[in-house]
Amino acid sequence: MPSPVPQEPGRPPRMHRSLGVKDGVAIAASSTAATTSLGIGMGSLAAYAGRQTPALLLLAFLPVFGIALSYARLNRTEPNCGSGYTWVGRSIGPWSGFLTGWVVLIGSVIFMAYTGAVTGSVVLQFLNKLGLHSLLGLRLDPSSTGISTAVGLIALVLVTVTAITGVRSATRLQMWLLIFEYAVLVVFCGYALYIGDQPFSLSWLNPFEIGSPQALAQGMVIAVFIYWGWDAAFSVNEETRNASDAARGGLIALVAMLGLFLIGAIAFQRVMSTGELIHNGPQALTFLGSSLAPEPWASLPLAALMCSAFASLQSSVIPTARGALAMARDRTLGPVWQRLHPRYGSPAVGTLVIMAMAALLAVLAVGIPKLNDMILTAVNSIGLTVALYYGLTALACAVRFRGSLRDGAVRAVRDVVVPAASALALFGLGGYLVWDYATMSDHFEASPDNGWFMLLLPALFLLLGLATAAWAKWVRRSPYFRTGRGTDADALTLPMDGDAGEPLPRPVES
Repeated sequence: MPSPVPQEPGRPPRMHRSLGVKDGVAIAASSTAATTSLGIGMGSLAAYAGRQTPALLLLAFLPVFGIALSYARLNRTEPNCGSGYTWVGRSIGPWSGFLTGWVVLIGSVIFMAYTGAVTGSVVLQFLNKLGLHSLLGLRLDPSSTGISTAVGLIALVLVTVTAITGVRSATRLQMWLLIFEYAVLVVFCGYALYIGDQPFSLSWLNPFEIGSPQALAQGMVIAVFIYWGWDAAFSVNEETRNASDAARGGLIALVAMLGLFLIGAIAFQRVMSTGELIHNGPQALTFLGSSLAPEPWASLPLAALMCSAFASLQSSVIPTARGALAMARDRTLGPVWQRLHPRYGSPAVGTLVIMAMAALLAVLAVGIPKLNDMILTAVNSIGLTVALYYGLTALACAVRFRGSLRDGAVRAVRDVVVPAASALALFGLGGYLVWDYATMSDHFEASPDNGWFMLLLPALFLLLGLATAAWAKWVRRSPYFRTGRGTDADALTLPMDGDAGEPLPRPVES
């Protein structure tokens, strides 16, 4: 437990600068959740890309890495726990900035409601493997939505406590979970590479052998979503000893995820045929373990999956609470999100509110089947919101540093060309996903596999975000919508560009 940091008399609590590069890596890697992505996502990718799944992961990395470089560039000039919300608001416009922060907040709450139940199911599977099938007369059935949700609620409480008592202690826990799960993942995947009976082919790394442009685009959307989460490192840039540590942590984690995904995808294909990968789906990692080792060793991948689910839950609430804190400082959200714990310097109240909303959604979904369908549909269509806020943030980088086009080829490519190209790639994928959803169904139905319903939910989230933004602008009279900056914007000048020493371009006025 971290020691209390003395606060100056008469001054409000503030966040503690106690994190380093390793902490940023832990947060970003936990949020990306490589073990969970490999464990439940390889079957979905194989359904579109076949044996070219490794090529798809490599291709999807390119725009995502361009987005990450944009985050790093913006972070170097203006470290802010609001990250995309702040940068987009100051570079493109406050309405776009608010929507960037809003979709992250709403998407994360829904994702945690869904992931809590999934975590509960994985825990129950692990307990069953250990021979524990009932407790106090209650059957521990992983397929029971009610029991899985109840166990998931316990997980939510645990990660809430660790997130509130200080991000430093939370990241240390995440680091130990990561060490265990990646050690298991590397050992099993390495062994699969060695003994697998499916012959390796260089065609596995050739994206041009994917069956059709439609399969390529649909697979790319899933692959980009699999990388989602590395930007969590930038949410703690006000709690790192050096703001650039957050950028280094995020970039290191992202490159490490690429390596793990490629090793994992090739290892899975060395052991399983395409049909077996698709058939096993979310149980692919468990199937891999049982194929390579006897019990109890075969249960280690399941234990790693359980650790990954816990770490993913915790690393989801940390950036979400800090994004809401940045919005509250600008009075675009209510003051409750801005309250810091007097001892730990964490946004404790906001963390509690986020977890309470996620828990309430999860509980209601047990008794309301249609709500459960809505949550599942929102998770399935979350790729749209990811493409939106990643693309807007990269575009913000290109707009903010457009003056670099006059400062030589290297700076022009780094500050403008790569961010703009990455934003266009993400917008293109998002646009394709909209078209695919709009044409996949010929009628409306409240079902997770109905395209019109999958489009309706993100549209409702955006409309609700616009309504909340209008309330903040005209009722709360937030200065953010007048200046694109914050509540104290009139007393501040824009930060200086670290490379050129010139004031940054002013934001677009609303």
